[in-house]
Amino acid sequence: MSKVSCPKNPLTADYDKMKKLFFVTNVDWFFISHRLPLALNAIQQGYEVYLLSRDTGRKQFLQGKGIRFIDIPFDRSGSNPLHELKCIFQLYTNYKKYRPDIIHHVTLKAALLGSVAAKLSGQHNVVNAISGLGYNFTNGRNGILQKLIRTLIRIAFRSKSFSFILQNPDDVEMIKGFDLVPSSHIFLIKGSGVDLNEFVFSQAPGKTQLKVLFPARILLDKGVMEFIDAAKLLQERFIGKVKFILAGDCDKENLAVFGEEKLRSLLVDDYIEWIGYQAQMFPIYTDSDIVVLPSYREGLPKSLIEACAVGRPIVTTDVPGCRECVKSGYNGYLVPAKDSRALADAIGLLIEDDAKRKEFGRNSRLLAEEEFSIDKVVRQTFDIYQSIIRIS
Repeated sequence: MSKVSCPKNPLTADYDKMKKLFFVTNVDWFFISHRLPLALNAIQQGYEVYLLSRDTGRKQFLQGKGIRFIDIPFDRSGSNPLHELKCIFQLYTNYKKYRPDIIHHVTLKAALLGSVAAKLSGQHNVVNAISGLGYNFTNGRNGILQKLIRTLIRIAFRSKSFSFILQNPDDVEMIKGFDLVPSSHIFLIKGSGVDLNEFVFSQAPGKTQLKVLFPARILLDKGVMEFIDAAKLLQERFIGKVKFILAGDCDKENLAVFGEEKLRSLLVDDYIEWIGYQAQMFPIYTDSDIVVLPSYREGLPKSLIEACAVGRPIVTTDVPGCRECVKSGYNGYLVPAKDSRALADAIGLLIEDDAKRKEFGRNSRLLAEEEFSIDKVVRQTFDIYQSIIRIS
């Protein structure tokens, strides 16, 4: 008797054909701030999208967006090897179970652990998107931990089938120097993108008291100490005329954390103010006149591309990631890292020159339109996905 084949249920047939896209990142809030538009676009294109991350309370929100959530208990400090092995095993189990068409690791930690799991599970369609090589790769850091990380990079990332997305040319050259994958598998995409329709150009408020904004987590390697030092160097000249605003939380899990108690001891009434984490940054930018980020190293900071989109003059450091957001003398000034005096001098120039602030602000918006649109980032990323799927 011949075997009768039953047709697939038309309600599930398309579902069965949907390509699975895994995003893997340390924590859910980072995914929301840096990769959510990409995931939502993937859903619109017919992908079944999963997030594998530590749940810090955003699971329900993400599920409401159509994203399937798998809780992986990443520890950002990475101090317990047994816990790291547990995370690798959980990733391996899910990679074997679901067999995703694309695995997109985001951040160095997720990429290291995820790449090991991918190799063990036989997954080849891996994109390692490293949004900055971070605190451990700032100049002058070359201790045991840094050597260990470099060794882990060589072990985890070496594969002819893996691809990399880096956010600045310095990181591209560093990854090429490890000789991990063919050069044709290394891509430069400048940042996570900004929605130019959400972060629209806005004239600076032009109030009597100008505002200088530090839009970042309160971390040593973001240059928080240099920002405060620069403000105090300018205090005698500008107190009552300028206010320095820090908008960001104290990230206690980060190795470069700057303690809240110490921060509060450095504030100055009506001059240096800390407003903490802000869920909506657009109104913070529009209420500011100058944006400052004296970071030691970045991938390509989202805060600066948002500041560009809103049309703000920028003072930042001449380091990987930051220098991609500012053309010195065009939309802001570049200063050496860890140099509070140079930072203060550059901020002072902008405080005293209204015409220059307006000129730089207009140029920032033009730069955002040319380089940092979320539409451009999405298009470039999906071109990479499609090229990987075609050759798999």
